[in-house]
Amino acid sequence: MLTDAIDILFVALLVYSTITWMRAARAHVALIGIGILGCVYLVARQLGLGLTAWLFQGFFAAFLILIVVLFHTELRHAFERLGLWGMRRNVALRSAPGAVDKLVAAATQLASQHRGALIVLAGRDPLERHLGGGVPLEGILSEPLLLSLFDPHSLGHDGAVVVEGERVRRFGVHLPLSEDHEQLKMRGTRHAAALGLSELTDALCMVVSEETGRISVAVDGVLRPLEGSAALAGLLRRFLDDRFGPSEPTTNFWRKLRGDWKSCLAAAVASGVLWLLVIPGSEVAEESIDVPVVVTNLPPGFLLERVDPPEAEALLSGLRRDFFWIDPDAVRVEVDALLVQLGRRTFRIAPEMVVHPPGLSVKSVQPDKVRIYVREENEPPTEPRAGEPGEP
Repeated sequence: MLTDAIDILFVALLVYSTITWMRAARAHVALIGIGILGCVYLVARQLGLGLTAWLFQGFFAAFLILIVVLFHTELRHAFERLGLWGMRRNVALRSAPGAVDKLVAAATQLASQHRGALIVLAGRDPLERHLGGGVPLEGILSEPLLLSLFDPHSLGHDGAVVVEGERVRRFGVHLPLSEDHEQLKMRGTRHAAALGLSELTDALCMVVSEETGRISVAVDGVLRPLEGSAALAGLLRRFLDDRFGPSEPTTNFWRKLRGDWKSCLAAAVASGVLWLLVIPGSEVAEESIDVPVVVTNLPPGFLLERVDPPEAEALLSGLRRDFFWIDPDAVRVEVDALLVQLGRRTFRIAPEMVVHPPGLSVKSVQPDKVRIYVREENEPPTEPRAGEPGEP
């Protein structure tokens, strides 16, 4: 029981991670579409729509290839983040005295003067592989330094400034541009660069628009404008607490789970259903079901009156999950009545005469013989007689 619980919990975490990844990659619409196709496939199987089910089986066989083609960029980013899990750094920006106040003061001053600026606050993810160009600086973080770097006469004022800890590491840096046109809309290159880096790393990027003088912040792939220095200061402190607080990362992880309980519930249900279908469902089981006896190939000129007995008991064997999807109407005993024209009325039933879904096999069938009652078209109906003997 303990190992099963751990197994389900681990799969639930994987499913939850997939859900959050698809939400961050804005692929939830595609996920809904795939879910609808899966439901159509299950309904087709239940209704016995063989051709439709076969077509969807081919689709799901190529499902992994389709995911790679559609989301190759997002998958690459996800694997990069996973590979960097053990390379995260303990940046000490949170302990820098007055760091937030200096950043807010500089951003507010730049905004009031309509001077464009782009400031990157490093998180725990390494940034080097996403940065292009720039000039190393290693200067102490201060308001005058930031204002001078974004002076219109400075050679690097169009680039980004990278802040780590108490240091301004580089300036005039080029960042990867986002292609999220829905968020960017009419915004400029600075906003695209800020959003692009926030999509690839856990950094926070502040943008000051030289056209509007408005301050925006991009973090975790979301770009949003801020109203006033108080809002900026509060967001920066929350960012630093989340990235470098004393409770990080375990407490923040569980806090995130509690705040996203709907996705947690969906992941738990999905993992439970998968466990039931794959683990107990993969066990070999046997089940007896009552199936109708169907007379086929009745010669012309004869009418079927009744079958005795009208049902047989078939013992089927297969995977337990195959019994879950079985359609009772798809299982029957077919008796070939061609020899009725020679006077034959009693027929033996063998396992190979049981029609059943693929994946299942017939172990036995009871009774092993059946009697059919027929009459010629010009004969009146006959009444059954109690204890009427069958043919030897």
